[in-house]
Amino acid sequence: MRIAFVFALGIVVLSGCAHKHTARRAPAPPPPAPAARSTPSRGRPRSAEAARTAPVPDPLFVETGKASWYGHPYHGRAAANGEIYDMEKLTAAHRTLPFDTWVRVVNLANAKTVDVRITDRGPFIDGRIIDLSHAAARQIDMIGPGTAEVRLEIVSVPANATAGAYAVQVGAFRKQENAERERARMAAQYGSAKVVLRQTGDTPLWRVLVGDEKTEDGANALRDRIQKDSHERNGFVVRLDS
Repeated sequence: MRIAFVFALGIVVLSGCAHKHTARRAPAPPPPAPAARSTPSRGRPRSAEAARTAPVPDPLFVETGKASWYGHPYHGRAAANGEIYDMEKLTAAHRTLPFDTWVRVVNLANAKTVDVRITDRGPFIDGRIIDLSHAAARQIDMIGPGTAEVRLEIVSVPANATAGAYAVQVGAFRKQENAERERARMAAQYGSAKVVLRQTGDTPLWRVLVGDEKTEDGANALRDRIQKDSHERNGFVVRLDS
């Protein structure tokens, strides 16, 4: 049985939103980068023990992919870390990095860069790796296009960052009953699944998250298993924040 993946257009606001002409603000300086860690980089194999205990991403973390940006209707609403989202501050949403991580975003089309602080979760659309605030998107000239190919580099990780738990998002539904039906099916097959509400303006979106893995590697393996079982290519790993 194929998984029904329903991704609402309202979940990420693209280039048609928040075209607000505002004077450019100087970015707040990020905290100093931490000293190099002994944790091996993502590109190198890690022992099972290191994977279980490593609390934060390696400073050598590099990720490339597509960025988008978001403004209204999220502006003025609570972000995933509890702060009120201000689209004119240099912040961003990422699926798995700890909150308060500072990330340098490089627009590969024009080499422009911006440093942003992770305060939110997303983007919840397959194929995208980061959602920038309006101010951050403007700084690297991606307001008009709406998306851009970027490279992410960690600048610093908060000292109090702890190990996370991870799940696989397999769908997002406008109707809670549809999400609950998918959750029950996933729980029966994979042992653990839950529904999480994501409010997008006046439209609720019910996300179905499968699993409760201690490492991203474990969540990636679960994602691959789900995709193999369902013959679907959608689905992505997200961090479970307390």
